[in-house]
Amino acid sequence: MKLIYAIVNSDDSNAVSSGLTQNGFFATKLASTGGFLMAGNTTFLICTEEENVDRAISIIGEHSKKRKQMVSSTAGYGLGSYTPFPVEVTVGGATIIVTDVERFEKL
Repeated sequence: MKLIYAIVNSDDSNAVSSGLTQNGFFATKLASTGGFLMAGNTTFLICTEEENVDRAISIIGEHSKKRKQMVSSTAGYGLGSYTPFPVEVTVGGATIIVTDVERFEKL
C-alpha cells in the first residue's frame, strides 16, 4: 500500500476530487495554506495499492494545471514606506509525495 499526499490549488480542488472519485479512488481532503503566497490549497490523502499510484497521479495532473496569475506584492522605498505593485506568479499544478504504508485498515 502507498499513501499519496497531493497538494493542489483550491481552484483545482473540485475537479481533482471529481476525477479521483469517478475513477474509483477514495480521498480525504484537508484545507491547507501555502507558505509562499499564503494562498489556499487542498491536500488530498489517497491510500491505494502500489500498481494504482501512477494512475492516481495522472488523474491529479489532468485536473490541476499550472497557470499565471497576478498577485499584489510590496516593495520598500526608504524608511517604512511601502508601495504595492502586481507581480506575475505561476500557480496551480500539484505537489505530490508518495510514501509506504505499513498498515491500512478501514473500520
